[in-house]
Amino acid sequence: MNQTIQEKNKALVLDAFDTLFNRRDYAAAEKYWSPNYIQHSAHIEPGRDGLFNLIKSLPPTLKYESGTIAAEGDFVIVHGRFSDQSGAAFVRPSDLN
Repeated sequence: MNQTIQEKNKALVLDAFDTLFNRRDYAAAEKYWSPNYIQHSAHIEPGRDGLFNLIKSLPPTLKYESGTIAAEGDFVIVHGRFSDQSGAAFVRPSDLN
């Protein structure tokens, strides 16, 4: 069965999130985040390095759990949360990729 472009894009985004946020494989994550990545949060340093540095500063027990994911054409939005091993939620980001 052939995947639609939306299904492929959702799979790509979920793999990118797992690579960076859960496996913390920064070298592999570089293929998903451009060096010119624009960070829209004033609380995070600009660029890909700012995002990667944020993740490096978080406890290793903090994991990303995706929730709702939707795609339309080349746009993907994910609503998920970061939680630790106790299941306590810390942040519920929504990301448009």
